[in-house]
Amino acid sequence: MANDSSERITAALREWVANAPPGARLPSSRALTAEHGASPVTVARAMRNLAALGLIETRPGVGAFVRHIHTSRPADYGWQTAALGAPHSRLSLLSSTQRPMAPDAIGLHSGYPDRKLLPERLVRAAITRAARADIAMTRAPVAGLPELQAWFATELADAAPVGVAPASARDVLILSGSQSGLSSIFRAVVGVGRPLLIESPSYWGAILAAAQAGVELVPVPSGPDGPDPDDVARAFDESGARAFYAQPTYANPTGAQWSEQRGHDVLDIVRDRGAFLIEDDWAHDLAIDTDVRPIAAQDDDGHVIYLRSLTKSVSPSLRVAAVIARGPARDRILADRGAESMYVSGLLQTAALDVVTQPAWRGHLRGLRAQLRNRRDLLVEALREHVPEARLEHIPAGGLNLWLRLPDGTDLDLLARDCEARGVLIAPGAEWFPAEAPGPHIRLNYSGPDPERFPEAAQIIGAALRALR
Repeated sequence: MANDSSERITAALREWVANAPPGARLPSSRALTAEHGASPVTVARAMRNLAALGLIETRPGVGAFVRHIHTSRPADYGWQTAALGAPHSRLSLLSSTQRPMAPDAIGLHSGYPDRKLLPERLVRAAITRAARADIAMTRAPVAGLPELQAWFATELADAAPVGVAPASARDVLILSGSQSGLSSIFRAVVGVGRPLLIESPSYWGAILAAAQAGVELVPVPSGPDGPDPDDVARAFDESGARAFYAQPTYANPTGAQWSEQRGHDVLDIVRDRGAFLIEDDWAHDLAIDTDVRPIAAQDDDGHVIYLRSLTKSVSPSLRVAAVIARGPARDRILADRGAESMYVSGLLQTAALDVVTQPAWRGHLRGLRAQLRNRRDLLVEALREHVPEARLEHIPAGGLNLWLRLPDGTDLDLLARDCEARGVLIAPGAEWFPAEAPGPHIRLNYSGPDPERFPEAAQIIGAALRALR
């Protein structure tokens, strides 16, 4: 009923705007509430619809106004197309996960957790202490602060089985976020024009990094349990690739988790072919129902290049990650990083190390596990009730996302626009596929703000989906 009312008010206001001069001020929310006999929430939804259509602009504390339509000659930047040439990737535009959102919208599209899920007190205290230290005014080592290198190495070594030589602090390179690490790894280890195996679907940022590095992607289909080892072996043999990029634990976007046996099988294939497994452990701290056992902990001969980030679990403002690699691969990645960014801010490294070495850090992770479970289950229940046409093939045991299969023929871009006009942002799934998508999917982040609005969001998604059909 609320949606019907907002659509009725939207239609009335569109007629009002069509007959008003540019810059005209719309009636106040109070006046519209009284005129249409609707709630303030319904009126606000109608105003969002008009803003999404580009008909009005809002000025906080002042009101809403009819947008000016500029009739002057538009600037012509056509010459830049010839100067720049064709884009390197279909992902050259902003990802759907990075779209800004209105303050009162429900955001299920982002790749980051809600601020309430972060250790804010620990982060603020750590930044304050780091600002008082000498590192605030000095240059950090190219490979990273030795203490932070040692922490990452110890974290991986603690998961190593008996008899496997653990990685050392020297094997660790500190990065300004895992995205920059992917670019360096692909350039240094794979090389321009060379093939790289990648799960399909897979993290859109890895697809973009590979395209920008000039790497040729070879998709390997991957399901809730990861890729079939036979498919991996076949792809290696047919392509001549010497590296495989994968997210064995809580994959983005699907939430897939490889079994321990599957990890052994894939590592054996990689070893037999003298190749590398690039293991992106992006969600190491985001476990819910299972524990994280990196494949890299089983490797002591340099076949696994391991990537781990603190961005999602500590703070998006502390973009600190690490890559652990051995032998010449480590040296080549370091050389690439030195050429691109020289070094990572010592201030951020010191603050990140402070957070993860506090006694309260482990307690925070235990609490985070429970909160993620509650949010995940709430969104799953809401989708099952309000979007029965969709299929959730896998409930992830960790991470941040649900991967939803929609009915065949669903226009994902149109669905996303319709949902956004109704106040919900979703992420269409096409950008997570390195080749053609086998069907329509959307990715929904259950760690965002306002989990109490998940049922409302599911209702809107369901209504928009049915309207398309």
